[in-house]
Amino acid sequence: MWGRQSYRWSDFDFEANAREGIGVDWPIRYADIAPWYDHVERHAGISGSLEGMAQLPDGQFQPPMPLNCGEELIAGRLKGHFDGRRRIIPGRTANLTQPLPGRTQCQFRNACWLGCPFGGYFSTQSSTLPAAMATGRLTLRPFAIVTEVLYDRNTKRATGVRVLDAVTEQTTDYTARIIFLCASTLNSTWLLLRSATDVWPGGLGSSSNALGRNLMDHHFRAGASGTIEGLTDKYYYGRRPTGFYIPRFRNLFGDKREYLRGFGYQGGASRQGWSRAVAELGVGGAFKDAAAQPGPWTIGGTAFGEMLPNPANRVTIDTTKKDKWGLPVLAIDCATGENERLMRKDMMNDMAEMLEAAGVKDVRTYDGGYWPGMGIHEMGTARMGRDPKTSVLNSHNQVWDAPNVFVTDGACMASTACPNPSLTYMALTARAAEFAVNELKRRNL
Repeated sequence: MWGRQSYRWSDFDFEANAREGIGVDWPIRYADIAPWYDHVERHAGISGSLEGMAQLPDGQFQPPMPLNCGEELIAGRLKGHFDGRRRIIPGRTANLTQPLPGRTQCQFRNACWLGCPFGGYFSTQSSTLPAAMATGRLTLRPFAIVTEVLYDRNTKRATGVRVLDAVTEQTTDYTARIIFLCASTLNSTWLLLRSATDVWPGGLGSSSNALGRNLMDHHFRAGASGTIEGLTDKYYYGRRPTGFYIPRFRNLFGDKREYLRGFGYQGGASRQGWSRAVAELGVGGAFKDAAAQPGPWTIGGTAFGEMLPNPANRVTIDTTKKDKWGLPVLAIDCATGENERLMRKDMMNDMAEMLEAAGVKDVRTYDGGYWPGMGIHEMGTARMGRDPKTSVLNSHNQVWDAPNVFVTDGACMASTACPNPSLTYMALTARAAEFAVNELKRRNL
């Protein structure tokens, strides 16, 4: 299950490394990926509002899931503050508000974690797997653990993959003209680290010494919340599977902080329910009456901040520990730095400042603590770049050392930006897939 928050990146994100001299320059810009954002948004079904914000480009959206009345109230009040640069908008989510072929719109149950029988949210089961099956060219290989990419040093091409059956523990080699690694950041890099070690001791794609380095995540769990007065006669209907979003505003349009990059907020407003009464341990009619009535309105948001690439944050093969199949696991050495520490102060205080400006009462800040991996937005370790001496992949996600191997998941990212990354993964994958097909037709692969 994924969170389904789906946002485009902008050139503020793709140009940041080059502008600030951090890491390596992305080998693409927004114009290169924009048509592929269009493609995946139409296929997946992304609901959202058109806002005209340079730092958060609009897309091919279905109608948004509207803000509830509490959020609308605070959003309206916020418009008059901060020169209009801090805005509450509906969260852009991969939940349908209009049907697509084979799928119907979200039923507002907020039970996505159960697996949606309506196909209301974008998933492998509801969307991509049926599309692949419809081609008549899909073979599913369940219980398969890919343990190595096979490489021919003479042709300088990968020849296939080695697969371990998780049930029978038998090994099979499969040959292929092209190979896509999209196993999630850490698993794709684990595979590269284990492959072609007879040619490169550090693994396939390690000639630049960038493989395994610059592991990143989004740091979060810092923000603020408070109570909305009034609206006691208002409620909301259904269970909307998204909340609001406040796009990045720090270090943009002339704003300058003591740290680099920025953050966006995800949050929501709601009324407390019957469970608020449990702590009171009350009895009697008054207790039951209170439990039957909705409680006060509350609103809050948590920030998701960008984490800078750092070559010291890395993964390697741990030769001392093995899993149940006898395969070595990854050793992970990763920590946030001073830039993230400084950013977290604003992540708390800016949310409190906005809530107070909009008339929210009893505003409280929080920092619940964070360490890399908690955001589950792992990125980096096989980054794209312009130079094979400093990156693992080129501008089309091809491994410099084996051009018929493509890596299109989070491992390819040269930076994290602050919006959720899944939509960008999908756009990069679609873009690379078309490139690979065209190269096959030209007999270049």
